[in-house]
Amino acid sequence: MPRLRKCLSALACAALAIGSSATKGQETAQNPAPGTGPDLSFPTVLYGVAYYNEYMPGDQAARLDKDVALMKAAGLNVVRMGESTWSLWEPEDGHFDYGWMDRVVDAMGKAGIKVILGTPTYSIPVWMAHQHPEILADRLSPNGGPAVPGTYGMRQNMDTDSPAYRFYAERLIRHIVAHYKDNPTVIGWQLDNETSSYDAANRDVFIGFQHYLEKKFGTPEALSKAWFLNYWGENLHTWEDLPTREGAQSTGYKLEWTRWSQMRVTDFLHWQAGLVRECASPRQFVTTDYGGMMKRDVNEEAIAGFLDIPADNIYHSTQDHYDGSFQSIQTDFTRSLKHSNFLVTETNAQTIGWSSEGQFPPYDGQLREDVYTYLADGANMVEYWHWASIAANQETYWKGILSHDLEPNRAYAEMSRTAHELEKIGPQLVGLKIKNDVAILWSRDSANAISFMPYGGPVPANSWTRTPDGYGSLVQQMHRSLYKLNIGSDVVFPETQDFSAYKVLIVPALYISDDALLQRISDYVKNGGHVIMTFKSGFANENSAVRWVRAPGPLREAAGFSYQEFSNLETPLALKGDPFHVGAADNKASYWAEFLMPEHATPLAWYDHPFFGKWPAITENHYGSGTLLYEGTYLSDALQTAVLRDALTKAGLTGPDQDLPAVVHVQHGVNRMGKRLHYYFNYSASEQKATYSYGAGTNLIDNKPVAKGEVLTLGPWDLAIVEE
Repeated sequence: MPRLRKCLSALACAALAIGSSATKGQETAQNPAPGTGPDLSFPTVLYGVAYYNEYMPGDQAARLDKDVALMKAAGLNVVRMGESTWSLWEPEDGHFDYGWMDRVVDAMGKAGIKVILGTPTYSIPVWMAHQHPEILADRLSPNGGPAVPGTYGMRQNMDTDSPAYRFYAERLIRHIVAHYKDNPTVIGWQLDNETSSYDAANRDVFIGFQHYLEKKFGTPEALSKAWFLNYWGENLHTWEDLPTREGAQSTGYKLEWTRWSQMRVTDFLHWQAGLVRECASPRQFVTTDYGGMMKRDVNEEAIAGFLDIPADNIYHSTQDHYDGSFQSIQTDFTRSLKHSNFLVTETNAQTIGWSSEGQFPPYDGQLREDVYTYLADGANMVEYWHWASIAANQETYWKGILSHDLEPNRAYAEMSRTAHELEKIGPQLVGLKIKNDVAILWSRDSANAISFMPYGGPVPANSWTRTPDGYGSLVQQMHRSLYKLNIGSDVVFPETQDFSAYKVLIVPALYISDDALLQRISDYVKNGGHVIMTFKSGFANENSAVRWVRAPGPLREAAGFSYQEFSNLETPLALKGDPFHVGAADNKASYWAEFLMPEHATPLAWYDHPFFGKWPAITENHYGSGTLLYEGTYLSDALQTAVLRDALTKAGLTGPDQDLPAVVHVQHGVNRMGKRLHYYFNYSASEQKATYSYGAGTNLIDNKPVAKGEVLTLGPWDLAIVEE
């Protein structure tokens, strides 16, 4: 198999394209000069759907004509296709068929609708599974038992490191991309689909892990020391003695395995990106659609380094739970990957769910408001998953714009209204640039390590990061508090070398960290930055070993306290005297308490308890010209919001936006014309009044002038966009 792969890699993509031409009726696109790259300055907002004509019942050709006519009438300008059906692209080993897709691309091109094509590698055809059963992933058991042998029938059920899988995937990618490289309708390529490690623990994955450890640690003795393997007498003296992941209890082993899983995903997508760029036109961009951000086995920031533009699939609550907050944390994370605009490749159309339990269609206005929610955070494209609801199988109830009757409906009408609105104002909204003064430090290592030793925090709601560890819920809580306060935020990472672009750095539970990162945080404070940090920070090193110094280790001077004990909290504790004025019901701390002993720090809150009351719950330390506020416990949502508001006010970051009604959210940015945009959203079913506090401008929605100090009237689930 390796020799076959080598031969295939030597094939020129141009040779694969012999006999293939631009779709009939279209002129071949002129490629830009080599090295110039794709043009990402989209003239207007891309607005569309994922489309699968191959899923349609009956006469698919006739249905295609009707669908394209409906899309064109609605005002859509982009579709995403092709990523889900390897079995049609290659129905038999080595036999490729493009005709079914050529027909669709041609119809879209004639209607003026652009196409993003996906590499169909996330769901293998049945003939491949029969010929190479070793491709199927042996998945780690969630309970730590033996890996579950791979079986066929589910998507994303492969070992992406398998040489056989890589051979077939490379051959397919080269053929498809070469076929469409000169088609002017195809503007970009999506790598795979919602890629992750799939918990694969096949033999080749383990051998790869062993070689990775050999390179990182050098000797088995060095690894044994880093992982404290003398505990239970499990020291390694030869690499061949390395146990497999299934039974491993070492926290160092588990953490390193998660890093290896991330590296596998990064390598796989980097490999695909190289193949696509080798065969594609330079004018075609390369992206991948992350299946929700902050996954514990996907290093999103490393992957973004070789994408032209990142994309995310974002699903959220609707009806009475629709408030834009979950979309915001996802889009803030996505925008922060390259500090640039991004694509939303999937989001709610009607209802979602792999059963009929999640059937909550959006209220009137929510589908439209959702589009502007993404645009206000820097999206250049919004696409629904998907155009038409599927009649059978796992995603029967994950409905598209059209219901199962395939006829225009309420969702279609609202989508059409939005599309025609964007035809007028889209050029003023696309390419929005956003500058924030607050950043949240996201630590994937901490998320993983805390999951091995959970402290009992709540499971995060409405997220692909559902875990019992509490790290994800803590990050979401702090972001949601910022969102409620109308404070924009970015995301930074442990690899970030300089935090000085931000006035405030929020650090949730930085459980895993090397000394260098802790020093950068301390230096940031010393040089005038303001840090808001929570419990469990600075506790363990990069190998998940607890530091053998008094906590919080290297942060001690900047934090101004130390501690030697901690406790779970069986029941919530009140803070003495309600110091942040949130009321008795919300003046609570839960789950965890560190017994902070102030050295230079000033206590801001104490537990109201005969034993725990000996120690402060929250402290603040002035260090150099900055401050470090530390929460030694898990605060209630309202208390967290109040603490953040107080700290942000001290940092000079609050103003009129913080006085708006609770259900009104505001976003700011600068468009390509250099003009300030101010989005005002009403996330409620009742009319709201909001005072506009910025320079005179025009509401792009109704083209009416708006003066500074004017009161905006926002209808239910509606918005205003003021361009200064």
